[in-house]
Amino acid sequence: MTDETKNPAGEPARPAGSCCSPSGSCGTDGTADVQVGSFTTVYEVKGMTCGHCEGAVSAEISEIAGVGSVEADAATGRVTVVSAAPLDEEAVRAAVDEAGYELAGTA
Repeated sequence: MTDETKNPAGEPARPAGSCCSPSGSCGTDGTADVQVGSFTTVYEVKGMTCGHCEGAVSAEISEIAGVGSVEADAATGRVTVVSAAPLDEEAVRAAVDEAGYELAGTA
């Protein structure tokens, strides 16, 4: 017995966001970094001024379980995180603090 979800026609349900074609793609060439079921969250981080800052914040956040990618931008103070599931904001706050910066919240 499986826990597979079925659609009204009795076929296996596709993950959210993949209803555009039978192959599950929405017309992309398959090179997108974001996978089905991933979550993208943009955080505001205070104190980043350079590439070293970006690297320090990215490295610490990357250590959180479930994080797939991190992109920090010192110019905007924003950090974009792609994860398998929503992240605990306190875990992100602790990681940013460990890097020496302050999490202001989500953008």
